[in-house]
Amino acid sequence: MIVEYTRYKIDEPRRAAFAKDYREAAKFLLASSHCLAYELTQCTEDNAYYMLRIEWDSEEGHLQGFRSSPEFKAFFALVKPYFQAIEEMRHYQLTPTTGRK
Repeated sequence: MIVEYTRYKIDEPRRAAFAKDYREAAKFLLASSHCLAYELTQCTEDNAYYMLRIEWDSEEGHLQGFRSSPEFKAFFALVKPYFQAIEEMRHYQLTPTTGRK
């Protein structure tokens, strides 16, 4: 499993549309066999910042599988207006240091 983190900075006038468009786009993430889970969070200290976290079966599953699928085309159509607001987009592998209560 690989985790993708994408950090956005969205200005105030676009925040409601951003949240709405991602709610719709998330349906296409769930429809992908490569997407295991996702979450979109908003920073409590500065509401302009959002973090999208997506668990993929693999980096290849994301970059080749999902991105060449019909689900990606529909997903991308909804989120494309926000790509200029991306401050960072990276893939991370899990380490043995984990915990959960």
